[in-house]
Amino acid sequence: MPSDAPTDAPATDYRNLLEIEQANLQGELSELGFDHGRTGLDYDANFADTSQVTAERGEAEALAGKLKDTLEEVHAAIARLDGGTYGTCEVCGVAISPARLEAMPATRFCIDHANRS
Repeated sequence: MPSDAPTDAPATDYRNLLEIEQANLQGELSELGFDHGRTGLDYDANFADTSQVTAERGEAEALAGKLKDTLEEVHAAIARLDGGTYGTCEVCGVAISPARLEAMPATRFCIDHANRS
């Protein structure tokens, strides 16, 4: 008698998740003007409120820095995937749970060590 539960559930395509995240991050950096060697959006030199421009530029640079750091983590995760070490906690060597990897594909730590790093 056939079971209602699937016996061969498809494996999660972590490379695809990482590539999607990579594309999203690159898109966000592009929107902020931090792609292809550019250093941010250009502002009109005649803009009346230079303090506002300075504040906005600082916020954009801070956000771009965080996005670039996250993008580096994604690149490192893809390298681990290619090297055969993806999905293993860098602290204890235990397999990271699939649910955690699906939620955070670039993670380097199991849930126990995520809070300690």
